[in-house]
Amino acid sequence: DDEDDDDEEDDEEEAVVTKPKVKSEVEDTREHVNIIFIGHVDAGKSTIAGNVLYLSGMVDERTIQKYEREAKDKKHGSWFLAFIMDTNEEERAKGKTVEVGRAHFASEKKRYTILDAPGHKNYVPNMIGGAAQADIGILVISARQGEFEAGFDGQGQTREHTTLAKTLGINQLVIVVNKMDEQSVEWSQERYSAIQKKFTPFLKSVGYNPKTDISWVPVSGYTGANIKKPAGDACPWYTGPPLLTLLDDLAPLNRNSDGPVRLPVLDRYKDKGTTVILGKLESGTLRVGDKVTLMPNKKPTEVAFLDLDEAGEVDVCRAGEILTVGLKDVDVSDISTGFVLCGETNEVPVCAEFEAQLAIIELLPTKPILSAGYSAVIHVHTSTEEVVVEDLISVMNKKTRKVSSRKPTFVRKGDIVTVKISCERPICCETYKAVPQLGRFTLRDEGKTIAIGKITNTPSI
Repeated sequence: DDEDDDDEEDDEEEAVVTKPKVKSEVEDTREHVNIIFIGHVDAGKSTIAGNVLYLSGMVDERTIQKYEREAKDKKHGSWFLAFIMDTNEEERAKGKTVEVGRAHFASEKKRYTILDAPGHKNYVPNMIGGAAQADIGILVISARQGEFEAGFDGQGQTREHTTLAKTLGINQLVIVVNKMDEQSVEWSQERYSAIQKKFTPFLKSVGYNPKTDISWVPVSGYTGANIKKPAGDACPWYTGPPLLTLLDDLAPLNRNSDGPVRLPVLDRYKDKGTTVILGKLESGTLRVGDKVTLMPNKKPTEVAFLDLDEAGEVDVCRAGEILTVGLKDVDVSDISTGFVLCGETNEVPVCAEFEAQLAIIELLPTKPILSAGYSAVIHVHTSTEEVVVEDLISVMNKKTRKVSSRKPTFVRKGDIVTVKISCERPICCETYKAVPQLGRFTLRDEGKTIAIGKITNTPSI
């Protein structure tokens, strides 16, 4: 099966033939994990993702050679592994990932979907869309002198991506220190430890527990050292497992397959006359023939087919899968990104306003305080809307964790505040307690993440 997938990029026609259209009779019981590669631009995310696919046998030698030739033609010899993930011409020419790429690989223990996110700050909204589907984050940091610093200090994306990952519900972070083979590093334990020391306090401040939520691994994305096989003599001081073993050994994720059906729509299109939606099933179980409802417009429909990228058509899908759903009697024009597919009876709340707890991460230099009337853009699951912070209800004392009895007039960076938020258009959302994936969000202003939050109360319309 693996070999058939190799040429998917290579030959569209062949890819159509090789995709198993026969429904798989046996349900694959291996855990399915969505992983996203995040980090500063040029840290080597696409190269590592490409090498993971190559080393796990998803891309054959012939394709690699073709990419190597193409990369040389574009005068970027070391980018050939990134070409596996960066499939459009703009990305290959610039060497930057713009959209969130998707690919699959599997081990004996687990099935993986790789989401390769863009690192450039102009593309952060794309990265949010990808991270909203991910279970585990692989944060790629460059060990090269000056590159870690550029990503971490000032305007670098390492901090923002880490903060967003935590908000978007990525509770396990694997930090891959890349380019360890580079001349300025040469697998130096000193450099690796210095990066750990500098980065750990920041991880704590975002809410990660360095002991339980974080794993570290030094690699070379370019040579593949310590990705599948240990780096050996090059790195005698590292005694942990290589990256792929480490991923296999992470504890199973907590899935809510028995909960209400919740599938936020990431994309929609027509396929052979059928309306199709793409998204991650965040909660519940879907079966072919199920009667379902699209919210917020309460459109009743039925599941015509379910399709998993790597397995083809299936009869049943459980929480955690990214899938394509064919829908009956509904038009593409009736569906937007940010809509949520629900069960027939248990519908998602639709809110024009809600209460939430906000953690203020960073405010703009031109607006250093946040008060009632502040407008921003909310990213909640796959939905993006204009919102206004209508009211500040209470602020939390960071030391005692007690909530103030007096209403604050304004808050600053670092404050944790309970607020009332109103949306320009009603959105589908849940309280964080009910369905975390639909109850956490980020607020952005002028392209910068200013706050992360969780919804505490949703008065339904």
